[in-house]
This record gives sequence, structure tokens and C-alpha cells, in this order.
Amino acid sequence: MSTMLVLEKIFGWIQEVGFSTREKKLKLNSGKEAIPLKSTSNLSVLAFPALRLTAQRTATRGRGIPRLWMAATVLASHAFSALGRKQEALSVWENGYEHAVRQSADLKQLLELEELLGSAKRNCSIACENQSVESTKSSPAASGSVNFVESSETFNNHENTNGKIEPRSKSTDRLEAHDNLYDSSEFRSESSHNVKGTKPFGCQSNGKHESQPNGANYIHEVLNDSSESCISSSAVSSESINLSDSIQSINLSEMCNETIDETKRSKKFCVARISKNKSINVDFRLSRGIAQVNDGKYSYAVSIFDKILEEDPDYPEALIGRGTAYAFQRELHSAIADFTKAIQSNPSAGEAWKRRGQARAALGESAEDFIAAVEDLSTCVKVDKDNKSAYTYLGLALSSLGEYRKAEEAHMKAIQIDRNFIEAWGHLTQFYQDMAYSEKALECIRKILQIDGRFVKAYHLRGLLLHGMGDHRNAIKELSIALNIESSSIECLYLRASCYHAVGEYREAVKDYDAALDLELDSMEKFVLQCLAFYQKEIALYTASKFNSEFCWFDLDGDIDPLFKEYWCKRLHPKNVCEKVYRQPPLRDSLRKGKLKKQEFALTKQKAILLQTADSIGKKIQCHCPGFLPNRRQHRMAGLAAIEIAQKVSKVWRSLQAEWKHSIKGTGKYGKKARRKDKLNPPSQNRGGAGCTTSSFLEQTTSSGSTEDRSFGRPTMSWHDVYSMAVKWRQISEPCDPVVWVNKLSEEFDAGFGSNTPLILGQAKVVRYFPNFRRALQVAKAVIVENKYVRDKKDNIIYLTDDGKVQEIMNAESCSDLYKTIGEDFWLATWCNSTAIEGKRLEGTRITLLKSGENGFDFAIRTPCTPSRWEDFEVEMTSAWEALCDAYCGENYGSTDFDVLENVRGAILRMTYYWYNFMPLARGSAVVGFVVLLGLLLAANMEFTGSIPEGLQVDWEAILESDPNSFVCSIKSWLYPSLKVSTSWKGYPDVASTLETTGLVVAALSTYSE
Repeated sequence: MSTMLVLEKIFGWIQEVGFSTREKKLKLNSGKEAIPLKSTSNLSVLAFPALRLTAQRTATRGRGIPRLWMAATVLASHAFSALGRKQEALSVWENGYEHAVRQSADLKQLLELEELLGSAKRNCSIACENQSVESTKSSPAASGSVNFVESSETFNNHENTNGKIEPRSKSTDRLEAHDNLYDSSEFRSESSHNVKGTKPFGCQSNGKHESQPNGANYIHEVLNDSSESCISSSAVSSESINLSDSIQSINLSEMCNETIDETKRSKKFCVARISKNKSINVDFRLSRGIAQVNDGKYSYAVSIFDKILEEDPDYPEALIGRGTAYAFQRELHSAIADFTKAIQSNPSAGEAWKRRGQARAALGESAEDFIAAVEDLSTCVKVDKDNKSAYTYLGLALSSLGEYRKAEEAHMKAIQIDRNFIEAWGHLTQFYQDMAYSEKALECIRKILQIDGRFVKAYHLRGLLLHGMGDHRNAIKELSIALNIESSSIECLYLRASCYHAVGEYREAVKDYDAALDLELDSMEKFVLQCLAFYQKEIALYTASKFNSEFCWFDLDGDIDPLFKEYWCKRLHPKNVCEKVYRQPPLRDSLRKGKLKKQEFALTKQKAILLQTADSIGKKIQCHCPGFLPNRRQHRMAGLAAIEIAQKVSKVWRSLQAEWKHSIKGTGKYGKKARRKDKLNPPSQNRGGAGCTTSSFLEQTTSSGSTEDRSFGRPTMSWHDVYSMAVKWRQISEPCDPVVWVNKLSEEFDAGFGSNTPLILGQAKVVRYFPNFRRALQVAKAVIVENKYVRDKKDNIIYLTDDGKVQEIMNAESCSDLYKTIGEDFWLATWCNSTAIEGKRLEGTRITLLKSGENGFDFAIRTPCTPSRWEDFEVEMTSAWEALCDAYCGENYGSTDFDVLENVRGAILRMTYYWYNFMPLARGSAVVGFVVLLGLLLAANMEFTGSIPEGLQVDWEAILESDPNSFVCSIKSWLYPSLKVSTSWKGYPDVASTLETTGLVVAALSTYSE
């Protein structure tokens, strides 16, 4: 049989089965053996008929020339050429080029096609002159074309889909895929792993305010210091490093808050026009410039584009190319200028509109550019209705503006255009996770894995979501799949280590932490994770050493060095810690000394009752607001902590009531005064242990258990002891969150380290906290009008006595209005009316307004815990705790009459009010405060059977009220109707004896019957 007949039979077979591209191979849908693209002979035999068929099928789809059609044209031409059919090859090239000139196409392929066409014409001319039929060799541009097809295969290239933040200089990056000029951030479910996040990630906890160095949100400080910005729709979830990376491998880690890894999908570096009078030399230089951008050589690329633009300043393709190179160099304003000029040159250039929108969004955290980004991206989709990537980026921008419904619609429109568009599915997943729509997020991940079952980022996303929901064991399974595909993903290693750590599998946790520490890194985001891996490995080793000890011996605040804790909270480089701080003993020491013997968690009847009850009580802490994922592990933690608090407090109250009975016969008044005087002498908060120079203003030592009141010889408990029980449970439930008492950090306590909660970053609205913006703004205006001054960055007073300015402040409706009146960055302090000292006002939280870029603003509340402020609240909390004890332990002791317990309820709420304004923890103050409230109500025979109203955050209710009685009135309206008088809690198994050891506590938090 002749060669041509054989070829025709093969061609017919290929037409029957079709083909698809996958993993750098031309693969047959029938499952037959894949043909590597690098095999030119195989291409010439097999590619042409299939590609011709594909070209015919796709030529009429949508606007512009499809990438696959272009690839088919190039490869079919090569096939003809390799067969010696030069005229047919030339004809294919000419027809393809004419179509490309008339329609928007991929610039690089179009230029290569133009060069191939010129080369083919020259070769054909030579062949005619010499009467030769010899095949000419493929040109470098031809091979480049083939390589391009490899790099742009749709949905199947796994080289950079491992969920990692890619270095900007990766030579494999293609300009054609450079759509990720900004991204949505961090997984911002409240997580300890912004792997943000990541933050990440990403790991729901229920305390909301995150402590940051120097009163600023750490994640955003790090990124802003690097001039990095992105859309941060969930941003700054207070308990998370934002793990919410993106889904694109071509990224601007320099521009993005939490970079979205985008795989090399079928992105088009669209060309609005290619002028026919352009010389091949000019277009070849343009192609070289694009290649330099692809290789990360941005400065060299800019120099090439500069030379082209010297000859033609309005050449839109060169402007877009240079603008993209500028963007990757963080020169976003220059990039925007080039994209703007390209638009002026050709207003129908959809790609220029899209890229300018992306660049403007990349400025979103440092300038008010999200609105402009939305306008540009909206124009792009009007010019190019099928631009799916423009739609999904429009969704990201809208989300940052708080336009959540429109954002969801934009993502869905991108998916409607292409059901296999992984980037849009990934962004929609992130959107749903940020909004705490867990079921929808999981469904999106399922769709992604149907498209590409080896897409690492999808497994990381699912692991992060499961972690945030408290399902650590299933999260480990997902992350293990991801690590089997991409073993060097630090995001997956870090998150899996934290999951192993939480469930008590310390060998595996230490192994993963070590693996993360051994990786060579290429970005600041990964370096932060590596620093956290160091600190959390030490915490894991500490916990392992306490595993078989009684849980009361687990004491992070007392046992861990203050300097270590401070560096951990601030996520600083651990070099100084390594030199100055005693390291935890290695795991083998704990094993050798029997401290880490495996404890079987036999689910006895007592334990089952206790856990079931704890789950029921703990669910009451759930905040029904956007961004707060339900976390079953945190719910169980809260329930167990509340029950233990009730059990231990009730014992103290029983002793106080017995003493009250004894003293009421004639010494009641005197005894009451004596106790008050003694209790107002607050316990010491020794920040550095025995002998530390940072001991607080009194020397009486505080412990986490009960102490002896020497005046009366009776056991008692301080307010600090009560809250420390909840703090300890919060620490063990999510051990990678730095939940520590601020006053027990190092000497830096004097500098006012404290919590920071942003509502607006630039123009991005923080999904969890922005709903409180209007009220916070009104409070700020009221304080300014009353004080007639604010303070600048250096704490200097800025007087505002001019009547005109006061009126402008009263009329202000936005950050811009308020800042315009003040004229510079400023902060003001809210106040709390004291109950302990009549007429005194305590400093509440600080509301800050900072200029960010030309038009953007950062609006946040910050709570620095300075020594003087700590002293004031120490007295207030002591007084509030004593008032509660007095209200319950006298005549009302043991009452089950709801009305009789009115004063007790009020006293509990007033102490909660001061706790929230105090904010004495590095993070987690919100959940700890509500857990203690539940526990104290139980101890007073009142069980909360309702739920927190939708849209309400209890800590914000306290922060934005200046008077505790106002707070009581706002909370009692929904709390009191849901309180049930009950003594059933007294029959619950004793928490301390049922879950005696640290190991049993960890097992109880990690064991669930599905």
C-alpha cells in the first residue's frame, strides 16, 4: 500500500475520534497512545486532518479567531510542508493570516504566522527558481509556534497549578496568560493560615479581632510595605493569614495581597489590529519583547517596546506589551498610562480595557481604583461580550466594592461562556468561601475537579474550607492528595501540618513542619508561612510534652517565653528567638519519657453525654454574618469551656454564699467592704515570669486555678481565672492561632501591642466587618464633635475648634469627607463610662483613618493594650466580677425565679461589656467573651437556647457603645427571651475529671460520629 493511502486511512480514523490537547501531547479521545508534540514527523502525519477538522468546527464560534483554530492553522501548514506540499502549506498560511488580520487573535501566534508566511513565500520562490521539491527546514519561529501550543493547552497543564505563589520570573510564564494582574484575597475565612492566607486560607475561628504589630494588620502591613495589593473581599479575616490564593499560575505576587495561582489556560493577549504596513522586522521585535516578558525579563522587554514605540508611538500592541511588562515590575501607573494610550489609539481594543481594569484593581488597596476597574472591565465585556476572563475579574472587583450579588453574577457569566473555565470556578469558590457559603464553595470545587482531577489548587481549597469548618481529618485527606501531585507545595504542607497538630498526631505534624522549613522559597508570602511553621512546630512539641499530663498543666502563657510569643504573634523572622529563647525538647524526648503515649478515646456513656451537650451549647456562639463559617470544632470547644466555667464558678459561688450566711449575722456590711477592698487590689500580670522587670504595678501573683483569700480563709477566683479557662480551651482547639494574653508578651507590651480590625482597606470593603462601618463612622464623628480634637500619627493633638470644620465633620458621609476636613492621618479614642469609679471615663477602642494612595483610605479600629490602659481595665474587670458575685451569692443564691435573677443577668452583661472594650488577647477575644458569658449564665441556672441574631456581632455592640447600661439594653432585647431557667447542667459529667489529660481534651475535640 502506498504511503499516501496509509496516510489517508490514518487521517480518516483521526477525524472519526477527534482529538484534544492534554499535558503537552496531541491525545486521541479514543484513548489511543498520545503523540508528543515535539515529534515533527508525527505531527506531519497525524496533525493535519484532525486540526483541519477542528478548524472547521471552531471557525464560526464567537468573535475573533479561536486559539485552537490558530494552532490548527500553524500545525496544518507544517504538516503540508513536511509532506513536501509547499503550495498547499503556503495557501493555508495565507488564508490563516488574512483571517487573523481581520479579527482579534493571539498576538504571538499571529506574528509567528506572519513570519512563517514570509518564510514560506521565500522558500517557495527559491524552490520555483531551482525547480526543487526538497523540503525546507522548519524555522525557529515555527518551533516557537509549536511550543506555544504546548504552553497554552486548556485546563490540563499541571506545571503551575499546585496552589503555590509562583515567582514572577518563572520562565514558563506566558504573556498570553497574564490576566492575573490582581486577585481576590484570602481565603479569608477566619484562619490561622492565611496560607488570606490566606488566610489565608483560610480555618475558621470565632474570635474576630487580630492582633498585629504596631497596631496594624500584619498580613496587610507586610504586603503594603511591599506595595502589594489586590482585591480583598474577605480580606483580613482577623484570624487568618489568608490562604486564599488564586487559581492562576501567572501572577503578580508583587501586586497581589494573596496571589491567585492561575494555570496557563487559553488566555488571549488580544490584538485589536495588526497593521498590514508593519514590517516583519517590527513585528518580530514585538514578538521578542513578548518573549522577554514571558521569561520574566521585564526591563529588557520594556527596552524592546520602547524602540518600537519610538517609530510608532500609537502602536497598540506594543503599548499593551510594555504596559504588561510595567505591571509586572510594580510600575502600575506607567502600565495604566500605556493601556490608556492603547485605548485612545483603538477604543475597540477589549484587551487594553481589560488589562487597565486589572491594573487599576491591583491598586485597589492603595488607591480608590476599584470603581475605575469595574468601569474598564464593564467596557471590555461590552466590546468583547465573550471575554470570559474579563467577566471573572469584574466579579473580583465588584466583590471588593461590596457588590456581592453583582459579583456572583459576573463569575457566573464567565462560566456560562465556558463551563470548563477553571479560573472562574476558582474565583467563584473563593467568593463563596469568603461569604461563608460552604455548600456552594464545595460544589464549585467538585466542578473544578471534574474538569481537571489533578488540579492541586482545588484540593488545597477544599482542605482549607474543611479546616475552616473544623473537619481537620478530612482536610488532611484532601491535602495529602494535593501533596501526592505536588510535594513541594508549602501551602499544603503547612496546612496539613496544622491539621495533624490540632488532632494530636504530632509525629506527622512535626514531619510536615520540617518539610516546610526545608523548602527553598521564592516569595514573601511563602516565607511568612515558613516562619509560622517554625513557631508552630515549637508549640506542637510543647503540647506533645504535656499530652499525658493533666490539662491544668497546659499553660502556654506561663510556660512559653514572652519573646517567643511576641515574635509568633507578629510573624517575625525567628532568628532572634533561636538565639535567645530555650527551644522545646525534640519529640523523641517526649516519647522516651512516656509523655506522648497514645491515649485511646473510648466513647463512654459519660463522654458521649458531655460531648453531645457541649455541641448543643457551643453552637450558640455562631455569628450569622457574611464571612463566618460554622466550625464544629470551635463549637465543641465553646460548649466544653462553658460547662467547665459553670462547674468551677458554681463551686466558688457556693463558698461565697456560705460565707455570706455566716457574716450576715452582724458583720455582713463590714465583711462585704473588706472583700471589695481586697478584690480591688488586682492580681499581678507578670509578663516575663519570676524576676522579670516587666512585672505589673502590683506584685500579687495570679494563677490559672483558684487562690486563697487570706482575709477570710476561703477559696476564691479572680476574673482573670474565669477568662483563662476559656482562653486555654481556645488555645488547644486551634493551636496555630496565637491566642495569648497581651500583657504576658515581652517588653514590647509597653509599646501598646494590640488588636486591629479593618473595615475598609483602600476601597476594598472587608466582608466581615464593613457592615459596622456606618455606625463606626457616626461614633467617630460624635467623639470628634464632643472633644474638638483628634490625634495624628505621632499622638500630637490636632485641634478642631473652628465652627465650620465641626459642621463639615457632622455632615461627613464617607472616609473621604472626614479626611478632607481633618487634612491628615488621625486617630481618636472612644470612651467607656466606668462603673468602679464614678465619673471616670476609660479609653475604649481607637478609630483610625489613614490615607492610602491618592484617593484610598484605611478605616479600622485598633485596641492597644498599654500598661496604663491595662491597669484601668484591671480595676474595672475586678469590680465587675465582684459585683456579679455579690448579685448572686446573697439572698438570690440558687434562685430559679427569672425575675429575681435580673441583677445577675445585668452584672454578667456589664462584665462582658468591659471585656470587649478591654480586648486583652492577641486574638480570639470575641469568642472567649461570649463563651464566658454562656458559662456564667449556666452557673446562675440560665441556659441560652436561642442564637445570635442575623447580622449582629456582640463584640461590636459593646465597642460602639460608651455606656455599659446601653449595651445591656441592646443585648437583653434578644438574649433574655431566649434564656431558660434550668438546673439540668448540674447533672452533666464533670469536664475536668472526664477529660483529665491534655491528650483526652485533644481527642474529644477531634472525634466525631458522622
